[in-house]
Formats: sequence, C-alpha cells, structure tokens
Amino acid sequence: MAVLAVGRNAEALLAVCDLVVADGGEAEAVVADVTDADAPRQIVEHATTKWGGVDALVNGAGIIASGRVADTADDAFDAMMDVNLRASFRLIREATPALMARKGSVVNVSSVAGTRSFPGVLAYCVSKAAVDQLTRCAALDLAPHGVRVNAVNPGVVVTNLHRRSGMDEARYAAFLEHSKATHPLGRPGTPEEVAELIAFLVSPASGWITGETIAIDGGRHLTCLR
Repeated sequence: MAVLAVGRNAEALLAVCDLVVADGGEAEAVVADVTDADAPRQIVEHATTKWGGVDALVNGAGIIASGRVADTADDAFDAMMDVNLRASFRLIREATPALMARKGSVVNVSSVAGTRSFPGVLAYCVSKAAVDQLTRCAALDLAPHGVRVNAVNPGVVVTNLHRRSGMDEARYAAFLEHSKATHPLGRPGTPEEVAELIAFLVSPASGWITGETIAIDGGRHLTCLR
C-alpha cells in the first residue's frame, strides 16, 4: 500500500504517514491547499511520478460553518463550495486519465447532510448534496472506462471538523453528548470506522459497486428531526 497524504497541516500529514509506514506501507506527504488553482495537477503529478499511477482517489477535505438562508454571506457560501465540492470535482477531473489507466476508484467523503436537511448549516448541506450528485454523475461518466465512483455519508464523527468551525471544548462536549440521542446506535462514530468503509470501496471486493452514497451514521439518516 502506498499513500500520498495531502493537506495544509504538515504535522498532521506526517502523523498519517507514520501510521501507514508502521502498517508496512509507503507514504509521502504533500502540503497543499486543495482549493489552489494548480493543486490538482501537482497532486496527481506527484503520485504518478512517485508510484507510476493512481489506483484510488479519496476526496476527504471538508469544512463546516453555521449559517441560515437569511444570514449566509456570499463569501461564506463560496468558501464552502470551494472546499467541499469544487476541489473534489477538480481532483477527479485531473486524476481521470490516471484512474482510467489502472481502472481505479474514487471515494468522496460526503455527509448525512447530503441526504437530510438540517437547520442552521445551509451551505454545508447544499455542498454535501452536490457532492452526492457529483458522485452519481461522475460514476456514469467513468463507468465505461472501468473507473468506479462512490461516496460515504457519515453522521457525527469525532474529528476536528466541528472544533474548527468555532466550537469551544464545552460546546463540542455538549454536541457529542447530544449526538447520543440523534444517532439510533447511541453514539457518534470514529474516523477508523469511516476509513474501513473507504478501504472496502477502493478494494477489489467492491468491484461491482459504483454511484452509491453509503450511509455510515449510526442510523441517523433513518430518523426525523428532533
């Protein structure tokens, strides 16, 4: 296994690389902002130069912010779309020739907010719904070339996503506690659980699955707002 880890935080990327190497794989870090104009070319070029091609692309960059329809500014809406949607689209487009050469796979990290509406996070919900449609459309476009495209749709997962949206530790702790009630299985998820599903979707074992948006949310998508 060889992994090219991409992100803005060099320290976090190196930690990921250390985990991959400890598991017997190869890893290299590329510090980049996926919204930069030349980032897709640099990322794909780095992977193909280092390892000769691309077997899988995982679009995991994402941000969340509060905002209702009446108070979401244009720049906030655009920033959400740039990171959550446009960056994924541009990376898929750039990687398409390399993915076709190896009949590879794409996994987009979406959200339960792509399939269900939640108040107070309008731009986030819209961006993730668009990621789901991007997944389906790209799956149809690339299927004749043997490239599969799927999405995972997590519920609340214990990461830094919500902290970076402005939640302090007290609010975040209360949010996680509330998540026990909003997820039928009674808890938020872990990054490892989502990663295992992604690993399955890029593996040969899932070779007849494409265009799917797969809930991994402790049953949250089954519930009504409360």
